[in-house]
Amino acid sequence: MSDPASVTPLARVLDALGVRERDIASRATLTGGTYNTVTRVTLADGRDWVVKTPPPHAAGLRYERDLLVNEVAFYTAAAQAGGPAIPRVVRSETDPASPTGPYLVMTARPGRPWHEAGITEESGDAARLRAELGEIVGRLHAVTAAVEHGPGPGPGFRPGPGFGYPAEPFGPLAPTWRTAFTAMTEAVLADAETFRARLPYSVGHIRTVLAGAAPILDEVVRPALVHFDLWPGNLLVTGEPGARTIGGIVDGERMFWGDPVADFVSLALFGDIERDRDFLDGYARSGGAEVDFTDALRTRLALYRSYLYLIMLVETVPREVGAEAADETWELVAPHFVDALDAADR
Repeated sequence: MSDPASVTPLARVLDALGVRERDIASRATLTGGTYNTVTRVTLADGRDWVVKTPPPHAAGLRYERDLLVNEVAFYTAAAQAGGPAIPRVVRSETDPASPTGPYLVMTARPGRPWHEAGITEESGDAARLRAELGEIVGRLHAVTAAVEHGPGPGPGFRPGPGFGYPAEPFGPLAPTWRTAFTAMTEAVLADAETFRARLPYSVGHIRTVLAGAAPILDEVVRPALVHFDLWPGNLLVTGEPGARTIGGIVDGERMFWGDPVADFVSLALFGDIERDRDFLDGYARSGGAEVDFTDALRTRLALYRSYLYLIMLVETVPREVGAEAADETWELVAPHFVDALDAADR
């Protein structure tokens, strides 16, 4: 008899789903993520799954508590609006005290990450794919927290509206977006102090700038479904050159209910979403209106850039990425963080 302590989280999950070793055609660990352990499991009957299990430690940022709750909430809410590109939840468990531990099993989506698929302006696929992506994201942003989720209550599946992370790392969902976003940024600033993270400004200065711009967030009154991690690594592209399509939108663990404009940060990471006419045209087609880049909207976008870049700088410490990788992140991210925070301070 095997020692229960020696059984892997993946083995416990598969056992809970009634999957035996003889039922498995192949399995492969998927890389590219920085938090959960991700394994693709193909069964002999043709079912193709992705299994996620969180790390056993809790040495992360405050907002990263119970990330699987967020991801289950994202896929559940996005299932209809996002179409076939969105993985379907096969089964999940978010209670760390359960016999299996927390896990998520979802359907695998086809394709390779965008940045590995050789998509260039010259390939002929780039403009069409950006427009397709815009349409998908526009449909996702039409989803609100005021929808009914799944059978029965549970973490991340509340029927009423609210802003913030479904996992509720800072308490219940907030009644206003300003309240939620202030809690989100305050948590990362507290992490910066705890881990003594290297930042281009003092925590006090950053806090003052963010608080000064926060009233603009009161423009946001509907808690939209925000992925917040739509960089090319989480966008799967499938098909042959000239006929490529979006095969999957994955890794929804950083999602929150909030301002849809926040998704524009990772969609144009270190770039300018206003210059991406293909994406914006597709987005307008699915949402029914063009995005009006007013001064107020640009200020909100600057706040969300500041938040993401702050996370990217602070998380290098608890993840122990090493001095060389930390320096590379600093050189890449710090100038953009300065620009974003300065833009929010105007």
